[in-house]
Amino acid sequence: MRVALPGWAGTLAVKAALFITVMCCALAALLGVLVHVSVTHQTVDQARDRALSRLVEATAAYEAGDALRPHTGIDPDGLPESLRALAAAGERGTMVTDHDGVPTMWAAGPADGGHALAVALDYSQSARTIEGLDRAILWSSGLAIGATLLVGAVAVTRVTRRLHATAQVARRISAGDLDARVGDARTQDPNRPPDEVAAVAAALDTMAASLQRKLLSEQRFTADVAHELRTPLTGLHAAAELLPPGRPTELVRDRVAALRTLTEDLLEISRLDTGKEQERLELDTEPLGALAERVVRVVRASGTSGTAGADTEIVVVRDARVDTDRRRLERVLGNLVANAHRHGRTPVTLTVDGPVVTVRDHGDGYPEYLVEHGPQRFRTEGGATGHGLGLTIALGQAEVLGARLTFANVPEGEGGGALATLTLAESRGLATNGPA
Repeated sequence: MRVALPGWAGTLAVKAALFITVMCCALAALLGVLVHVSVTHQTVDQARDRALSRLVEATAAYEAGDALRPHTGIDPDGLPESLRALAAAGERGTMVTDHDGVPTMWAAGPADGGHALAVALDYSQSARTIEGLDRAILWSSGLAIGATLLVGAVAVTRVTRRLHATAQVARRISAGDLDARVGDARTQDPNRPPDEVAAVAAALDTMAASLQRKLLSEQRFTADVAHELRTPLTGLHAAAELLPPGRPTELVRDRVAALRTLTEDLLEISRLDTGKEQERLELDTEPLGALAERVVRVVRASGTSGTAGADTEIVVVRDARVDTDRRRLERVLGNLVANAHRHGRTPVTLTVDGPVVTVRDHGDGYPEYLVEHGPQRFRTEGGATGHGLGLTIALGQAEVLGARLTFANVPEGEGGGALATLTLAESRGLATNGPA
């Protein structure tokens, strides 16, 4: 079972810091061991040479019958047994041990009668030298690791800051801000060699510029086509009105009306695409309950529901007054109700609960792509009729109003169907209670 790590553990800065720390520790340990072993061997070799030189002198004095110097004797107390056995076997050797709490370097050689002639030298200074060296290695390693981490953190932070800026611009572009650009300094200064981050930033800026040009071209084309169609459609509508009554005339008028509606929808989408920020709002305080009833009456009277005698149930859980553009809000709710009747099944319910308005039908629900990515113009699935513009316009007008429009499907256990939720900003005035 894998342990879930916190989010910060996966960041590039943490990974880089961990890598630098591990590598610095490994390098410091390797160098420390090498220096420790080298200096220790050198110190021990020097002490051993002195001890053996003293042993040679002591052996010469012993054979000459002279008095032995201090710390020299035959089988002295404290002589390690292994070194005593080596001397008894006729060999010379050295060993470092603690004698009376003092580090001592012993040198022993053979003497008459199987005894050992031994010399003891104070090894305290050499031991302190090695201990001081070990402390110096630890301190210097710690300082080196800290300095390396600091320098590495600064370098990595500069890179991650640029990566975060690039990611932020990418999120802005995905949210619809096609004017967003990274503008990395290394891509703008020819004297500075570009790195990988600069290459990613330049590629993102190029992609955004290309995407913007294509979208603007498509928007301009859509607006031009819709605008050019208005004049011939006006003439066609006038000519259809002059046709004699009859079934063919009704069909022609119906198709002309549908084409005019499509053209107006395209013009509205073009305006929303080219400048949601430039759209002017005519704000007023509106009671949602009364506005919802008015929208349902208009939809029913216009026959846009597509079903003869179709009705919409209005439920006011809690009425509320909102500061909004009445025309745009009616357009949003009207499109949602009409879409529910056209593509869903009755009963269709419009519910007002404070500043939240929901429109639900009991059909097969929204397509999966619409729930995940939002409505897409000229895309329908499952044999549905229409051009996919109604919900696109509703979403665009909701954004102009500063409202939030979401789409979801009701689980089958709760009756199924499509559910559109519009969340508005409630007016500062007091809300009123409505019938449940």
